[in-house]
Amino acid sequence: MTHPTTIRRVRGHRPRLLDLYCCQGGAAKGYADAGFDVTGVDKGPQPRYPYRFIQADAIAFVLEHGAEFDFIHASPPCQHDTACQRIQGNDHPDLIAPTRTALETTGRPWVMENVGGAVPKLHGPVMLCGQMFRLANYRHRYFEPGGGFTLTQPEHPAHLVPQAKMGRPVPPGHYGQFVGNFSGVDLARRVLGVPWMNRDGIRECIPPAYTEHIGRHALAYLAAAGLGVAA
Repeated sequence: MTHPTTIRRVRGHRPRLLDLYCCQGGAAKGYADAGFDVTGVDKGPQPRYPYRFIQADAIAFVLEHGAEFDFIHASPPCQHDTACQRIQGNDHPDLIAPTRTALETTGRPWVMENVGGAVPKLHGPVMLCGQMFRLANYRHRYFEPGGGFTLTQPEHPAHLVPQAKMGRPVPPGHYGQFVGNFSGVDLARRVLGVPWMNRDGIRECIPPAYTEHIGRHALAYLAAAGLGVAA
């Protein structure tokens, strides 16, 4: 059972993007800035999500409706492959393989994102870092392309700025580590470009600059492939 809630509709002819496991919408903002009409899906309510939102199981939804979209982004929960969760002994589902299997049934181009700990399970991922987009942050994220879509690994600038210790205030001349119960929500909002998010959303979000980059490549792919807007 899904519960659609229209938050904002973008007028005009824009390709449709499905944002699975959307959380508070960091990835969505980048795709919207690139030129997509975005719909987010998450199993829990996401009142801060700034685009059209449907509360539903992501895998079930993409199996039923994925082919209705032009491009699909998926960010399966990363906790299973996050070091701090393993240290704490927390048990989380590993949804990478089931999500890939579901994406492959749609016949649509897609990208699946996760953290560094998941890299052995990702197929040919491209790593994006805040330094590639002149953000005052590092935050490596890995993106596996599929469904015919490909990505080229950008050059990775050196990490020359020290990072503050986790959970500590960010001193001058340092970058913040905006994970866990971090200090400096307002700073993180400015640095990552997510002014609508709270701490819970920020510590797991993809900076919109990353997905704007991917989204522009996705739009070029759709145009080159002559793929029309999904019915």
